Amino acid sequence: MNQLTNIGFIKQLLSSFGFSFSKQMGQNFLINPSVCPKMAELSGCDGIGVLEIGPGIGVLTEQLAKRAKKVVALELDRRLQPILNVTLKETDNVSVIFGDVLKTDLAALLQEQFGDLPVVVCANLPYYITSPVLMALLEQQLSIGRITVMVQKEAARRICAQPGTRQCGAITVTVHCYSTPKLQFYVERGSFLPAPNVDSAVITLDCKHPPENAGCDQALFGRIVRAAFAQRRKQLANALSAGLHIDKQQAVALIKQCGLPPAVRAEELTLADFKQLCHCMEETD
Repeated sequence: MNQLTNIGFIKQLLSSFGFSFSKQMGQNFLINPSVCPKMAELSGCDGIGVLEIGPGIGVLTEQLAKRAKKVVALELDRRLQPILNVTLKETDNVSVIFGDVLKTDLAALLQEQFGDLPVVVCANLPYYITSPVLMALLEQQLSIGRITVMVQKEAARRICAQPGTRQCGAITVTVHCYSTPKLQFYVERGSFLPAPNVDSAVITLDCKHPPENAGCDQALFGRIVRAAFAQRRKQLANALSAGLHIDKQQAVALIKQCGLPPAVRAEELTLADFKQLCHCMEETD
């Protein structure tokens, strides 16, 4: 249904079902006809399975269905069910499941829906759940080959920044630990209905199996990373003391044990430094 990027058609379709956009859910539907085919191609879904998060009215879903063996679209907003019944009626390899991705047992869902079929993820993510969704997909070490997502432009830059640089944040470290990220292309705000206040970008994350922090207590690794960046303007010792609820002297000793400068900040640490911090803390527990 190539009308899914036609503004007039979309407005008429939504009006016929009494649908109104939800700011709370961060709903912005793509109307740029060139974006979804590019995302579908980048996803690498040809002949395999693909999990889509937040299909909206199905404009990306349609492109994925042309390439993938099976598409499972996970949607939070049940108001979209009758609309998707119309827009996806000509596809026979798409299943729409209504639920919250952050409350879904994703490992069980992938096994139930795809079995042994290789799987990738492709999504136009609402900005407000970008970090939680990526963290969930990566830290659970799901059987996923690639994640292709559209996110806010500045978020994309932070995600794809190198650890140890000023742009680095907790999500940067996590993403680089579990995948190899790449910023693919930018998408202007006018490509959406309604138009958001910022531009977007499409990124790909090629998942690492095993991850860079293999051999670490991964729950502890995650806590250390989040604590380190929770107070990113402070020295690492202060951030770890507050975030991990340990004495500052213990935090300083931990940093020295890892061979790091006492006044170091989180943004200066490499992946190897975070891994070493995790190992040193495991030894002291």
